[in-house]
This record gives sequence, structure tokens and C-alpha cells, in this order.
Amino acid sequence: MGFFLETLFGGLMAGMLYSLVALGFVLIFKASGVFNFAQGAMVLFAALAMARFSEWVPHWLGLQSKLLANAIAFALAAACMFVLAWAVERLVLRHLVNQEGVTLLMATLGITYFLDGLGQTLFGSDIYPIDVGMPKDPLLLFENTFPGGIMVNQEDLIATVVAALLVSLLSLFFQKTSTGRALRAVADDHQAAQSIGIPLARIWVIVWCVAGITALVAGVIWGSKLGVQFSLATVALRALPVIILGGLTSVPGAIIGGLIIGVGEKLSEVYLGPFVGGGIEIWFAYVLALVYLLFRPQGLFGEKIIDRV
Repeated sequence: MGFFLETLFGGLMAGMLYSLVALGFVLIFKASGVFNFAQGAMVLFAALAMARFSEWVPHWLGLQSKLLANAIAFALAAACMFVLAWAVERLVLRHLVNQEGVTLLMATLGITYFLDGLGQTLFGSDIYPIDVGMPKDPLLLFENTFPGGIMVNQEDLIATVVAALLVSLLSLFFQKTSTGRALRAVADDHQAAQSIGIPLARIWVIVWCVAGITALVAGVIWGSKLGVQFSLATVALRALPVIILGGLTSVPGAIIGGLIIGVGEKLSEVYLGPFVGGGIEIWFAYVLALVYLLFRPQGLFGEKIIDRV
């Protein structure tokens, strides 16, 4: 029982991190009605900014405190993402208002390649560490309940708590604030939203800023675990099955979908992997998403896209 719970907790923690990345896709889609292919590049760009600023700030300011240096680095990286959000709205989205979805889709592809090149130019192309002081030693829980206890990685546990807090705040933002309701109105119909006085440009800047902060937190977490390298952009691919399963228009769907896939891939790897030679964790999420598409293409909580056109 202890081993099963250990695997289950590991899956839940991985799933929450997948949900965090998937939220970036959901946020952009809810505001612009387009799938944002640039989300992976945003995670990489934000992680690169955090890694390099955390290295440069102590030299610039002569700081000895790692905590203070990381806090300043995070603030500078967040400022970079805010500037990026403003630039995307001013230089790209503002000129594509009321255009076809495929036009906006191609624009996000262009943003992807631009961010990849800009990241290398500004921050370099080596592998950079992010050290935010999270403990990496395993933690033994419930020793008195289960023989041997349940071993949990402290870094994963802290990352999961941070991701859960951010996800909760974003859920409240969409459900309880006037800006969140305006975002839903813009996603439904750009022209109708403009006709009732919703400033489309401001809404797009806000949502890209929020998606940028989400990308930054995801980048810091994954960069701390894996190091910041250009393969980090592929982390966004892990979120694709999540949004297919949960629904491209649903914040709760991103959360539930991430948890289902995180738990499913861990349990299948542990209990089914030995019978098929392993490797299930690599493809489980994609196969699950493809199978689910046959029965409910809009996902668990998503809207039918045809109803929104």
C-alpha cells in the first residue's frame, strides 16, 4: 500500500506541474480564441531570463544573499515577460483584431521562432542552472502508518504547492473578477466585446502578462529540476494531452487533466511497464488524449468549438 501511495503522490505532483504549463495555453485561448504555439518558447525565455539574472545580479549589486538575488532576478524576469506581453499586443495582436483564427495561429508560430532567437541573443545558448534553494533530499512520510513510510522528493513537493497556489489564484481570477469575466467575453466574440466597451487591447496585454508569469513559474520549476537548456521548450508538449483531455477553454479542465495524466502515466509505468518492456510514461498521455478525442473532442470541461464560431 505504501508503494502504491508513493507512486500516486509522485503522479499527482507531476500532474500539477503539467497543469501549470497547460494553463498558459488555456489563458491565451480564452482571450484570443487561438492556440498559442509560443507557450513553450515563453517558458524557455522566462527560464533563461531567471537563470541569467540570478547569475548577473550578485555581480552587479555585490549581493551575498542568494534569496535576495533570486527575488530581484525573478522580478527582472517578470518585467521582461510584461514587456514581451506589451510588445506582442502592440506589434502583433493589435493589427490582427477580428482576423481569422488561422492568422492568429501563424502569428504565434512567428512569435515562437522570434523568442527562440531572442533568447539566444540576450542570454546565450549554454545550459544554465537555476538554484532557488529548494531542498532536493527525499522526505519520508507516514513512517508509523506504512512499513518503510512513503518517500517524497522535497523539491517536487514544494514545486507542487507553489503550482497549486498559482492555479488556485488563477481560477479565482477568472471566476470572481470583472477582468476575468471580460476575458471570457472577449474569447466568445471579439466584436461583441468591443461593442459593449471592453478594451480588447488592454485585455490581451493582461492575459499575455498572466500567461508570461505562469510561464516564468513553470520555467523556474522545470529549470531547477532539469537545468535551463533549449530542450526545455519541449516541456510544453507535455501539456498538449492535458488540454486535450481537460478542454482547451477550461481552467479547471487543465487542472483535472494534468492530475489524471500525471497519475495515469506513473501508475502505468510502474504496474504495466514491466510487462511491455517499459517506456509507457513517454507515450501514455498522448495515447490517452487521442483515444479521448474519439468520444469527446472538446475535453472533459471544454466547450464545443463549433458552438463558439
